[in-house]
Amino acid sequence: MSGPVRVVIADDQALVRSGFGMILTADGIEVTAEAADGAEAVAAVRRTRPDVVLMDIRMPRMDGIEATRRIMAEGADGTRVLILTTYDLDHYVYAALAAGASGFLLKDVTPEHLAAAVRLVRAGDALLAPAITRRLVERFARRDEAGTAVHRDLSELTPRELEVLRLLATGLSNAELADRLSLSPATVKTHVARILSKLGLRDRVQAVVLAYETGLIAPGSSGDGPPEDTPGRR
Repeated sequence: MSGPVRVVIADDQALVRSGFGMILTADGIEVTAEAADGAEAVAAVRRTRPDVVLMDIRMPRMDGIEATRRIMAEGADGTRVLILTTYDLDHYVYAALAAGASGFLLKDVTPEHLAAAVRLVRAGDALLAPAITRRLVERFARRDEAGTAVHRDLSELTPRELEVLRLLATGLSNAELADRLSLSPATVKTHVARILSKLGLRDRVQAVVLAYETGLIAPGSSGDGPPEDTPGRR
């Protein structure tokens, strides 16, 4: 990608917005707009088409979860959402990931990490170690039929792709997947890319969430061996 990274900062605290804005601007990242609530964030994304939105969860009028859901539903030219939170296991974070966020940052993030995180997400990666995602999903995933899971048909995946998805959901990196499956890292990367494409997922975070929500892997599972009934449709 060429040109500066473009960011919208959404937080109901003016000091947080201005502080993050100064940090990002000093690092060559363009802040296209600030928003004090979710509704303003959605409007700002429509107006400025940023690469990344730094999204607080708890805001008035419209919270960050609903704002994320709307931004993702509108498919705003590849805009990605990075959640800002105070607690790394806040159950709202799981809901935001399920809504389409590409990861989360704690609000006490260092300036260097903040700028690097924005660039990482803009490049298409997920800012969240899969193991942390797994911890969140295991704690908060709702497995009942009344849950808010995004249902997808897993029958399009090959047996190998199902195996890769199952292991990915346990927190393995591409290098660890390659070692476990006796494949080259390039082959694993191809498998992961195909899984994301077939299932219409943005990144590994969404893949981990989906693996739990469809029952492909159960909370606490090591991912070894196929489940008794690999799901195709729910």
